[in-house]
Amino acid sequence: MGLLAWLGKQKTRAVTALVLIGIFLPALGSYLKPFVTEAVFAVLIVAFLRIDFSAARSYVQKPGLVVAASAWTTLVVPLLFSIACWASDVGAVSPALFLALMLQAVTSPMMAAPAFAALMGLDATLVLLSFIVSSAVTPFSAPMFAALMGLELPLSPLSLGLKLFGVLTGSAFIGIGLRRLVGEAAVTRYRDELDGVNILVLFVFIAAVMGEVGLALLSRPMTVLMLTVLAFGVYAVILVVSYFAFIRTGRKNAFAIAMMTSQRNMGLMLAGTGGVVPDMTWLYIAVGQFPIYLSPQLLQPVARFVNKQET
Repeated sequence: MGLLAWLGKQKTRAVTALVLIGIFLPALGSYLKPFVTEAVFAVLIVAFLRIDFSAARSYVQKPGLVVAASAWTTLVVPLLFSIACWASDVGAVSPALFLALMLQAVTSPMMAAPAFAALMGLDATLVLLSFIVSSAVTPFSAPMFAALMGLELPLSPLSLGLKLFGVLTGSAFIGIGLRRLVGEAAVTRYRDELDGVNILVLFVFIAAVMGEVGLALLSRPMTVLMLTVLAFGVYAVILVVSYFAFIRTGRKNAFAIAMMTSQRNMGLMLAGTGGVVPDMTWLYIAVGQFPIYLSPQLLQPVARFVNKQET
C-alpha cells in the first residue's frame, strides 16, 4: 500500500516515465498486449469506485452539459475532421493517413479518460458520464461517418455496442458495489493508493502500444518524427477548439471536456476493423498515443491554473 501511495503521488510524472519504459522495452509490451481488455476493465472499475454520487445526481437531473459534451465528441468533432480532410484532399495524397485520421475522428474518448481526469484534479465524474453517453452513441455514429467519407470498414453497430455495453455495465456493477461496501470515507482516505492502481493499469495500455513505436523509431525515424508532429498538432487543435466551445460552462468544465475529447480511442476502431489496415495507419495510431499519454504531464500547469481559478 505504501508503494501504491508513493506511485500515486507521482501522478502525471509516473505516466510520462512509463511511456519511456514502454518505448525502450518493446518485449514487455508484447507480453502485456493480451491483457489490454482486462486493463480497460480495471481502469473503469476504479473510475466507478471513485464516482461522486452527489455530482452524478446533479448531472443526471440537469443533463445538458453531459449531452452537449457527448454530442460534441461523437458528432461535431467527426464532422469537423471530415470537412478538414475534404478541404486538404489528404485522401488523394495518402489514403492510409486519411484512414488513420478518420478512425481517430469517429471513435469515442479513451476508456482511460476518467483516470487521467482524476490524476489531473479535474471533474472525473463529468468525464465518466460523458464518456458513457458518447460510448453508447459511437457504435451508430462511427459507421455513419465512415460511410459518409467513403470508407469501407467492417464496423458492426451491434457487435461494437454489445462489447462496450458489457465492459461498462460490468465495471459499473463492480466499482459501485465496492464503493458501497468500503464506504465513501475509505475511498477518500486511499486516494493516493487508487491513483497508484490507475498508473499501474495504465502501463498495460502504454506498453502494449509504445513497443511498436520503439521498433519503428529504429527503422523509420523520419517517418515516425513527421507523424508524431502531426499527431501532436491534431491533438492540440481538438483540445483548443473543444475548450473554447465549452468556455461558457466554466474553465474547469471546459478543460475537462477538452481533455476527454482530445483523447480518442483509436485502438477501439482498430479492433473494430479487425486490425486489417495499412502499415502507415498502424504507425499513426501508435504515435498518436504520445500526446495522449504525455498530455497529463505537459498540461499539468494548465490544469492547476484552471483548478485554482474555479476554487
